[in-house]
Amino acid sequence: MAERAQAGPLSGVKLRRLAARDLDAVVEIDAQITGRSRRAYFERRLQAALRAPALHTQFAAEEDGVFEGYVLGRKLEGEFGRVEPALQLEVISVRPGEQGHGYGDALLGAVQAHAREHGIREVRTHAPWNDHGMLGFLDHAGFNLGGSQLIDCAIHRGRIGSGDAEKVLAPEHHRFSAEIDYGAPQTNDFEALARDRADVRSLERKDLDDIVRIDRHIMERDRGAYIGRLVDEALLDSAIRVSLVAHQDRSATGFVMASVDFGDFGRTEPVAVIDTIGVDPGFTGAGIGTALLSQLFVNLEALQVERVETIVARDDFGLLGFFYRAGFAPSQRLGFVKRLA
Repeated sequence: MAERAQAGPLSGVKLRRLAARDLDAVVEIDAQITGRSRRAYFERRLQAALRAPALHTQFAAEEDGVFEGYVLGRKLEGEFGRVEPALQLEVISVRPGEQGHGYGDALLGAVQAHAREHGIREVRTHAPWNDHGMLGFLDHAGFNLGGSQLIDCAIHRGRIGSGDAEKVLAPEHHRFSAEIDYGAPQTNDFEALARDRADVRSLERKDLDDIVRIDRHIMERDRGAYIGRLVDEALLDSAIRVSLVAHQDRSATGFVMASVDFGDFGRTEPVAVIDTIGVDPGFTGAGIGTALLSQLFVNLEALQVERVETIVARDDFGLLGFFYRAGFAPSQRLGFVKRLA
């Protein structure tokens, strides 16, 4: 997937928006690089860009009428507790045999120009620590290691709870992604069965107002537009969204917004990504966050998804500790960021 530094400026290359007609060429190049077809993933990404063009940045590179490479990016708004928007570089690929000629540089330049035009000053991406080609490209392009920790976990319902016989982690909650109460004493990790504490079910449209309310209490600002977009994705693209809402006494008490990622950053196996999770501060200590995580694991196991990941600030030791006790550990992938002038 990586593109080397070019020896001189490109001439004759044409950069344009990726179009539906490019799907076959995109899938072909990707299959040559990864060794397998990920057609369904790219179909979903192209469809998502058609539904919400303001949130997706997708370019193609051509020379003399030949499709040479492509890049897919997506705008980050509130994921992982973000405050400022960023552009996430999901895939950048150049036809094998043409890498090193500067097509990757040109595609990345188009993404960065688009970001600047829309007031975005940060580009983010991930790469495996041993993908030396991609690491070299990112270094050449001016990326640095990011300030957040990527963590992941193998899906195993026994880590969180399975049926009435399992004991689970049950910390005191206040804020999660700002939801853990760091000053509260920890309860016994195996005191309660998390999924018995709340009615956890799939997200529905009617949950939107409650989710926005809970998120506003946690983040102390209104992110209604961002939450609304996640709800739309959950309902319109059920193949990849696995979002859940917890209820007690007919009221929503918490939520987790998650998706199944079938191909970002060169991955060839499905991985679940937790974008946002929140618990009503009025239910501190009720185990709502644990119940949500528990049910998410059960559902992902049924979907035969093998791993789940998220991103946490490196100094957010309370949240990291919570995830570590649930079986998470530092990922073999590294996060990179580039600040745009």
